[in-house]
Amino acid sequence: MPELPEVETTRRGVAPYLELATVRELVIRESRLRWPIPADLPARIAGQPIRNLRRRAKYLLIGFDTGTLIIHLGMSGSLRVLTEAFPPEKHDHFDLVLASGVRLRYRDPRRFGALLWADGDASEHPLIAALGPEPLSDAFDAGHLAAALQRTRRAVKLAIMDNHVVVGVGNIYASESLFRSGVHPERAAATLNPEEIDRLVAAIKATLTEAISAGGSTLRDFVDSEGKPGYFQLNAFVYGRNDTPCRVCGTLIRQIRIGQRTSYYCPHCQR
Repeated sequence: MPELPEVETTRRGVAPYLELATVRELVIRESRLRWPIPADLPARIAGQPIRNLRRRAKYLLIGFDTGTLIIHLGMSGSLRVLTEAFPPEKHDHFDLVLASGVRLRYRDPRRFGALLWADGDASEHPLIAALGPEPLSDAFDAGHLAAALQRTRRAVKLAIMDNHVVVGVGNIYASESLFRSGVHPERAAATLNPEEIDRLVAAIKATLTEAISAGGSTLRDFVDSEGKPGYFQLNAFVYGRNDTPCRVCGTLIRQIRIGQRTSYYCPHCQR
């Protein structure tokens, strides 16, 4: 599933084409996504100038004078920029066509993504209002994380993957951040001491920053706006490296299940 780095990579890829552009039309070929695409959406945005393009958690927000277009990539979605009107393929569900002729095409084999509309302030939309802070913002610091972890004894890996605690720390990035901070993924969240919390916050920020720079991870379905895969997973310390030597100490990486998700850790480096 595309996570924060993949969505941010997509945002950066499409931004030069969308920012300050005007929408000619929205062409919907399949409206049955995770939630039905609103029937009046093409009429709402036709002829409207795009004012901004933002990301909140895993949502892309395209701002207009009258509201905000909310896009979620779901489990297998991708957005690609087309400079010509190439014939759509089976899983190409909608095109956002700009006045310049450029098309933003959404492809989603599993149809678990979303195209929705928010009147007024998009931050008040039900899908966005309760989200935690952005991990690369100043709002996500040791004080915030310490307060969140003190309230739960669940595994720390599950806690940092909770979008109410902090957004965008998906399975791959949680495993990598915990390795970098030296924290075992099964540790009860409330048992982390201040030094460990400091290290974990720094590790989350560093891991996600590197992942964005690498264009996201080599997930099976993820490609960026130019159709290229991400490469962060090639540099992973633990994720997907079960029974291979730790790159730091040489101990074999182990694989376990936490909250129905596969997790990886080094039994020597992580306590």
